[in-house]
Amino acid sequence: MVAVEVGLGRRGVRYLVGRWRVVAWLLAWSVVEAGHTFAMGYALAEALDAGFLAGAPRTGLAWLGAAAAAVVVGAYGTGKTYGGVAGLVEPFRDRLVTTVVDRALRRGDPAAVSRLTHQTEIARDAFAGLVMVARSFVFTAAGALTGLFLLAPPLLAVVAPPLVLGLALFLATLRPLARRQEAYLAADEALAAELGEVFAGLRDVTAAGAEPRVRAEAGALTDAALEASRALARWSVARVVALAVAGQLPLVLLLAAAPWLLDHGVTAGALVGALAYLTQSLMPALQNLVHGLGTSGSRLAVVARRLTAPGGPAAQQPPAPPAPPAPAGAPAPALRLHHVTFAYGPHADPVVRDLDLTLPPGAHLAVVGPSGVGKSTLAGLVAGLLRPGRGEVVVGGERADTEAAAAGRVLIPQEAYVFSGTLAANLGYLRAAPVPEEELHAAAEALGMTELVRRLGGFAAPLAPAELSAGERQQIALARAYLSPAPLAVLDEATCHLDPAAEARAERAFARRPGGTLVVIAHRAASARRAGRVLVMDGADTACGDHHELLARSPLYRDLMGGGEGEIGGEGGAGGEPPGSHPPRPPRDADRIDPVPRPGLAGDGGHVIAHGPVRQVQAAGDLPDGRPFRRE
Repeated sequence: MVAVEVGLGRRGVRYLVGRWRVVAWLLAWSVVEAGHTFAMGYALAEALDAGFLAGAPRTGLAWLGAAAAAVVVGAYGTGKTYGGVAGLVEPFRDRLVTTVVDRALRRGDPAAVSRLTHQTEIARDAFAGLVMVARSFVFTAAGALTGLFLLAPPLLAVVAPPLVLGLALFLATLRPLARRQEAYLAADEALAAELGEVFAGLRDVTAAGAEPRVRAEAGALTDAALEASRALARWSVARVVALAVAGQLPLVLLLAAAPWLLDHGVTAGALVGALAYLTQSLMPALQNLVHGLGTSGSRLAVVARRLTAPGGPAAQQPPAPPAPPAPAGAPAPALRLHHVTFAYGPHADPVVRDLDLTLPPGAHLAVVGPSGVGKSTLAGLVAGLLRPGRGEVVVGGERADTEAAAAGRVLIPQEAYVFSGTLAANLGYLRAAPVPEEELHAAAEALGMTELVRRLGGFAAPLAPAELSAGERQQIALARAYLSPAPLAVLDEATCHLDPAAEARAERAFARRPGGTLVVIAHRAASARRAGRVLVMDGADTACGDHHELLARSPLYRDLMGGGEGEIGGEGGAGGEPPGSHPPRPPRDADRIDPVPRPGLAGDGGHVIAHGPVRQVQAAGDLPDGRPFRRE
């Protein structure tokens, strides 16, 4: 941890050096701001000694007027310092956001939303507070100590030692306090995660009789959080002691030494000025420093360490074994998954387990499976948005989390994004140079969107994303990917808002791209029929082959294809027509699956028959009450 803190300190110094102009601007206006600190005590001392106590009230009033003018000038300087603080803080926040987004896109980070929305704002506010209080204390202390020395050097001899001692004690508590703060946050997060799992599974806990075990585990985490909070409180007490030594003790010593100081040439005005320096300048600045640096500084260290730690959570995953090399002279596969396993947490069941898959250039793969089985997770792994816990994903010979792989693939998600601008700019967004208009026309023709282009007013027409339907946005996103130079296209249910005919045309267009490879996360059975290969995902029991092979050997695939041209696993055919039984199966077939009668088959009497042993027959209208129909 010490090495990490040293690394953070070095990066902080490099950051400030890289913005030396902003730092110089901030320091210059801080000098102007600190002028009133010096003027306050010095002017008050002169107003008494040379003015009111000497019988010259006009002189005293003049010195007080000078102090008031210095306050106005200092306030102006304070306003100017905010611009310098913003010049340091906003680029710092932008750099953190860039780091978090890059990690989320390149390596996968399950905490990216929290880091991007909450933790970066904590770091921004903490850094701004740290800059403000540290800068204010340094210049306030410099002005006050300079004034004390000019008034009478013995004053400085009384005030400086306890001030330095208290500051040293406070600085010594910063690192332990930051560690306790991080330990407290980690314990709190662990307790919240455990309680979230327990509350979600209370019925299962009760049914399994696991209350003692759950109580023990949750109790241990609660005790750990309590101990972390107590340790944090103990070090907070040390911070209060440091504040008393540095802020209160100088005032006590100054009052106790007042007779001796007056006997050794210190004037009454100088003594009053010293009291003003302590009570009006040093003590408030010191309190702000202790509370600001102790709170903001420790929070900044903790959050910055979490946000900028090399690799983040992905770096803690075990190294992926290398994929076997392609045979000599053979082209690199368009996509290769080698023993890929992925889970959404260290204790979660894998969504993808030990998956092997190789696609040559030009292949057309459809991925099917029940909802929630991990099809979109597979798309995220191929797209480099997620990093496997074990195994390796290789795109065009490059690891999926590298920039070279990112240039060779394009992902079209279900929710398509269209930005404000011209249609041509949207379609050519993934190209380095503007796309020639004849190529735009060819892409629109291939994807069946010429009518949409005409209705929108041509490729030079501006787009209003809010006025487009979901299907129109998907067509534009598909055309953008079609025109991209990436040879591998991944359609993650990217045609779900299109009708079956438009979907078929889009998939065939992508499959015909020269050298192009297509992976379709299918939501309609027809997508699987069009593909050269089909991957059936069912947890650890995956199967891969062509349509006819899978019909013969995969019961799950046969069930998924039972929806005809409709959605996979659904009951309706294209256009909502009730399908027939497909493929036909005899009762008690080799896979030991009883066919379930569907509406619209011969002999349909409007009954619903339960899948499995049939003991009751119910009329459709009787379903809400759940009772058997006439006790049959």
